[in-house]
Amino acid sequence: MEKFTVICPCCEASLTIDSATGAILGHEEKKKVLGSFEDLKGELSKQKETRDQIFAQEMSSMKDRERLLEEKFKEAMKRADIDADKPFKNPLDLD
Repeated sequence: MEKFTVICPCCEASLTIDSATGAILGHEEKKKVLGSFEDLKGELSKQKETRDQIFAQEMSSMKDRERLLEEKFKEAMKRADIDADKPFKNPLDLD
């Protein structure tokens, strides 16, 4: 019975696989390095800053959204006035 070892690209775990059947014979997870409390605290503050930036960006886009929708509506109304003399053709009736 010949076996080989493959390292997972996602979690970097090592898998021992039987070459004849393709069955997984063993699995060993990568050892996790535990950080210090200060490292974890710094990482949490970075995540908080990222969340705040994303929130501010979404808030600014929502403020601008109403104006954009109003402009799109006015443009659609102009096109509707131009095409008012043509009868409406339902796309489902074209079959």
